[in-house]
Amino acid sequence: MDLYTKNALQCSRRTTRNYSTSFSLGVRLLSKKYRMPIHGIYGFVRFADEIVDTFHEHDKKRLLKEFREDTYKAIEDKISTNPILHSFQYVVNKYSIEKETIEAFLDSMQMDLTHEDYNSQTFKKYVYGSAEVVGLMCLRVFTENNAKEYERLKEPAMKLGEAFQKINFLRDLSSDYLERSRSYFPQIDPASFSDADKAKIEEDIAIDFNEAYEGIKRLNKDSRLGVFLAYTYYKKLFLKIRQTKAKNIMSERYRISNTRKMALLFKGYIKHKMNLI
Repeated sequence: MDLYTKNALQCSRRTTRNYSTSFSLGVRLLSKKYRMPIHGIYGFVRFADEIVDTFHEHDKKRLLKEFREDTYKAIEDKISTNPILHSFQYVVNKYSIEKETIEAFLDSMQMDLTHEDYNSQTFKKYVYGSAEVVGLMCLRVFTENNAKEYERLKEPAMKLGEAFQKINFLRDLSSDYLERSRSYFPQIDPASFSDADKAKIEEDIAIDFNEAYEGIKRLNKDSRLGVFLAYTYYKKLFLKIRQTKAKNIMSERYRISNTRKMALLFKGYIKHKMNLI
């Protein structure tokens, strides 16, 4: 790997650390060979998300359009003067990440600029593009161009991304509705969010988690602990949300404390070492 690519990947690693301590910790538990590629994926998806969620004083549609064009140019040319896009194209080309998954992701980011309410069809499309394909990109790295292994783990990886995204939607239901005028869950009005609405969503998430866990158990040991830690964090957050009332979701943003995260890390490490995952 040349110095420029190493530097670009380090920029993506810094981006990961600046934006998500939890994700950074999970990446550290991966085998060293996977860490930089996963940082390269995270930097890309984080920058796209920043465009649609925080650049309120700028022309978001134009910025996202340029970001999309620059992404494909970087992949085709195998180089970019944007270090985040250069590190991403390196991962895409090395691990044969399909254009379809990248296109689906960017289409979901585009939907955040145009959609306020989602029906069953657009919800499914958005979750696939914003979360499931990110899991598939990471799986490409973990399976190291082994097509058979990738296909064997594809469905559980998608379910894990789906579970994570639905929990994010549930946790951020109030802020998405009040601050961004977004309502992701079909046929649910955040203004009258009920315990019955919440229970239905939680039932779907529990199914996703169960299917995802079966895939985690089949991951190679070099990637399993890091993915299991992310699963454990979200599962704990899910249980915390599940124990509260719907009205509280609209008034409080739930999270897992750093102390609790460290305890989960320790337990997960012990399970991993004893091959109990």
